[in-house]
Amino acid sequence: MQQFDNAFIFDHPLIQHKTSLLRDKNTSTKDFRELVSEISMLMAYEVTRDFELEDVEVETPICKCTTKVLSHKKKITLVPVLRAGLGMADGMLKILPQVRVGHIGLYRDHETHEPIEYYCKLPDDVAESEVILLDPMLATGGSAIAATRFIMDRGCKNIRWVSMIAAPEGIIAFHKVYPEIPVWCAVVDEKLNENAYIVPGLGDCGDRLYGTK
Repeated sequence: MQQFDNAFIFDHPLIQHKTSLLRDKNTSTKDFRELVSEISMLMAYEVTRDFELEDVEVETPICKCTTKVLSHKKKITLVPVLRAGLGMADGMLKILPQVRVGHIGLYRDHETHEPIEYYCKLPDDVAESEVILLDPMLATGGSAIAATRFIMDRGCKNIRWVSMIAAPEGIIAFHKVYPEIPVWCAVVDEKLNENAYIVPGLGDCGDRLYGTK
């Protein structure tokens, strides 16, 4: 497999198994949605591996003890990129129910081909937060770069990008602009085709999530 700097590719058997089911064109909308959520839950384990901990005292049925919990000093914000990113937010929230959720919506102008932000709702103090940007597909990298730029314009510095399936072209393009931002993905596919779809990919993730095609 091609190696990428500051990119983390999952090789866990459960993630690989569920990704294969996700690719199948015969997978129903219901099952597709559940698989996206399940893969996101599994990915959350590694995406949060270096999160800061703090000591707390709890009383077990046996005795008091000092143990660890996620630091209350660290604010965490999930930001799914509309609309497909919403499918990943559900799974992440099952593992991280205490975090805040922002939303960002982008579309590409038909004439200029530039990404346009049409919606953005974030916590007021998002600049102090660890931001996890979610989008199932990292294809050309254009939307990822735009979403990251819009988030950074709000003062955010600590950002992680999480996708399920990525094209090599997308990772390379993203890290040409933001080499310091880590990327996590379940699998890196072969390439982009002439229509900028990931090959073999899984088709349009938003349409398959919400049954719109």
